[in-house]
Amino acid sequence: MNKLVFKNSLKMLTVGAFVSLSALASPPLAADSFKVAVVSFLTGPAAGPFGVPGRNGAELVIDAINAGSMPAPYESAGFGGLQLEAIFADESGGNAKQVAEYRNLVEKQEVDAVLGYISSGSCMSVAPVAEELQTLTIMSVCGTPRLFEDSDWNYTFRTQAHAVGDSVAAALYIRDQLDDVKKYNGINQNYAWGQDSWKFFDIAMQQLIPETQAADNPQFPKLFSGQYGTEISTILLDDSDLVHSSFWDGDIEALVLQASVRGFFDKKKFISVAGASAVDNLGKRFPAGTVIGTRGEFGILVREQEGELNEWFINAYRERYGVYPLESSYQYAQSVLALKASMDKSVADNGTTPEKDQIISAMTGLNFTSLAGDVSFALGEGHQAVHPVGYGITAWNDEKDEPTVVDVKVYPAHCILPPPGQLSEDWLAAGMPGSDC
Repeated sequence: MNKLVFKNSLKMLTVGAFVSLSALASPPLAADSFKVAVVSFLTGPAAGPFGVPGRNGAELVIDAINAGSMPAPYESAGFGGLQLEAIFADESGGNAKQVAEYRNLVEKQEVDAVLGYISSGSCMSVAPVAEELQTLTIMSVCGTPRLFEDSDWNYTFRTQAHAVGDSVAAALYIRDQLDDVKKYNGINQNYAWGQDSWKFFDIAMQQLIPETQAADNPQFPKLFSGQYGTEISTILLDDSDLVHSSFWDGDIEALVLQASVRGFFDKKKFISVAGASAVDNLGKRFPAGTVIGTRGEFGILVREQEGELNEWFINAYRERYGVYPLESSYQYAQSVLALKASMDKSVADNGTTPEKDQIISAMTGLNFTSLAGDVSFALGEGHQAVHPVGYGITAWNDEKDEPTVVDVKVYPAHCILPPPGQLSEDWLAAGMPGSDC
């Protein structure tokens, strides 16, 4: 890691740790406040690339809304007139620890709502407890479609579209931008997110580009393994043209560094579904020509996109933390905006200080403006968000001396996600009826 990247990463971690501890230690606000726990990876290999940038994105937007300093349509101060008190909790430690921590946040720290979670395992573990404790819970990131396709939830929402959209948009981008792919392989982490990403990508490729063929040896190393020599060797020996990966956190950085020294990216085209944090952290060491996604209209894909909200977020984030906002910064901020929009709508609908059931009613099926696009709770009986997903190709901007992306294409939600009432796998297997991209 070069000195600038190390300095920026250290600054993000230090600021995140300091604010987390100070928030936990601060006295409760007055009775006109609304207390929310924000859960993210604050320690461990996922903290630097994902957890701390996510926490920072939430903090920045919460503080701006409390102060009434955000641009329209979020210029009014507060959340339904209430000040939001945020406390920050660490997602590290595994699913059992997260369930115990969730109970502690609700039963002992008496939060009014919980926001966050990056890992699909965390989301799947916490959702039943949210139902049991009847606590509004907004999932910010996790990708598995099973969250709302296996169960119906009254108290749980997710502001991030699920993995099917990422995979279908990836296949569409390959169809539209890469005309010489004949065979593809994959290296994905061996848990729900990685397995789902590969499965949905494979099905989408067969539906959209039927002349292509999947390799018979996709690689599934352990999450946070950190060492990928065997998997890299295996893929280098096959005849695939393209390699798909949904690696995130520190794993994507380790994979890129280990593969680069072996000429991997000179021999294979590479599509990274969620590895854009590594583009910033590795700088020139990240291979140019990589197809990169951010699971939406987030991070480096929208760095040059005009719009008052997006420009405000980028500038305010850089001023506060000294670095660009990453994918997770946008995802966590998006969850905060959903809460703000719902609480404001609750006041408009009911004329009173928003209560839990009123906020849930207002959020169900809500359409709201996010930082770089619009979001709609269109799936999961109005609890699962949908939004466009974009991809581009990495390059280096010599004028600014920083990474960039070119040839960005954004695919609307109706092209990449099943309609209400259809299971993702059934929709994919049927040829994605209704998708016209």
